[in-house]
Amino acid sequence: MSIERLLWENDATALGDLVNRGEVSPAELVEAAIARTERVNPAINAIAEKTYDRARRRAQDVDRSLPFAGVPFFIKDLDVAQAGVPIHAGSRALAFFPDLDSVLVERYLAAGLVPIATSTCPEYGIRLVTESKRFGATRNPWNTDHTTGGSSGGAAALVAAGAAPLAHASDGGGSIRVPAACCGLVGMKVSRGRVPLTPLVSEAWYGFVTLHAVARSVRDSARLLDLTHGADTQSPYQAPGPRKGSFAEAAARDPGRLRIGVWRGSPLGLAISADALTALDKAASLAREAGHEVEEIDLPMADRAFLADFARCVAAALAGQLRLEARRTGAPVLPLVERATRVMARYGEMISGGQVYAALQRLQETSRAILTATAPYEAVLMPVIAHEPLPVGGMDARGRDEFVEIALDRLRLTRLLALDRFFEELMDKSLWFTHWPAIQNVTGQPAIALPVHVTEKGLPLGVQAVGRPGDEETLYSLAAQMESLSGWLKRRAPLDQPA
Repeated sequence: MSIERLLWENDATALGDLVNRGEVSPAELVEAAIARTERVNPAINAIAEKTYDRARRRAQDVDRSLPFAGVPFFIKDLDVAQAGVPIHAGSRALAFFPDLDSVLVERYLAAGLVPIATSTCPEYGIRLVTESKRFGATRNPWNTDHTTGGSSGGAAALVAAGAAPLAHASDGGGSIRVPAACCGLVGMKVSRGRVPLTPLVSEAWYGFVTLHAVARSVRDSARLLDLTHGADTQSPYQAPGPRKGSFAEAAARDPGRLRIGVWRGSPLGLAISADALTALDKAASLAREAGHEVEEIDLPMADRAFLADFARCVAAALAGQLRLEARRTGAPVLPLVERATRVMARYGEMISGGQVYAALQRLQETSRAILTATAPYEAVLMPVIAHEPLPVGGMDARGRDEFVEIALDRLRLTRLLALDRFFEELMDKSLWFTHWPAIQNVTGQPAIALPVHVTEKGLPLGVQAVGRPGDEETLYSLAAQMESLSGWLKRRAPLDQPA
């Protein structure tokens, strides 16, 4: 079997085992990953910066006894630093060249992973499709006319295309789970405080942002978390460690009989496609087949007001981030960013500190109500995306929407967004594809995207299982059980399958 076929067919755990046993070398895996990346990237457009020479040097020196020794890996163009590798954050603004590695990158290297390149994201990670003026549209390996989702869409595209078995990703409002749901992958959004963001920042978006990965297999996601979790001395939060053994052991363990809720409502009150509900039904059926107690529930407190407060806080955070970018570069940033980013940042500048504080307090109050309502359940199944992966460009403003966006920008009419009618219209246009994931970024709960369904058009459509705060173990046990029952681990995107 060719090395490329091994790379395409196996998960990171299996590839690391092959290296550990001396059956394949890190250099062979890295060269196969580079060759495959070069071949598929013209179709998917998922690379921000190539770091091939660094990868080749590391492949020669990596300790072959490490768990993921020589396993190719991609790092998102956002949220973490590699010394000397530019961070664009998907923007045409001046790139940032860090002079250090993030704590998380140090842990990736200590696990034996070999970063091949950085993966694309939308500008500053604020869209849930991976399309930017800086890099263009990233495309889905299952059908290149369709989106990968965002903001970790480049990572998901590369893993789904078989260039690596897993890749770094981050999640501030669904940015791990949405691409995983669009690309047929496992995507764990971890509990707040599980993985450090230091030293670039202590927290991002008021603690909404978490870091982990998209992966082919549940066991890879769990094993990688074992190797990367834990607060450092600069972390403002700390999630409790596994209660019993490790996350990888949890993924290999029968979860027992669980009580599982199913929520099929929309917090925005917007349409949910038949495909999305079919995917949710499939997940519930798998849970019943596994012997779990499954019941329908409602979460009325997760509503439009809740998501509106989330959106206001993100706008304020973006405005602050662009201020910091201007200070770093010594030049105005607003003229360089995309129109939608500029409108959102100007709106964020309008919101007072008192308004942000009040919004955060309301979010926390609702979070407590959500956690109380879901406490009786070890997991709650709910959608990630409301429709199958959209055509590329499907979230672009057109017609009247484009006219309004241009007017808001050119005429500096951002003050209109202070009116609920205009603000909620903008919110609906931003979130109509994915209504649910931001809830868990606010509550701090773990949530794992499960690739349970493929539509009649051949497009993946995943759902998520949401757990209790700090309890990734149960989610991994449940996800691995559903993975075994469903056979999703054997599915592969049709793009350029190696002989």
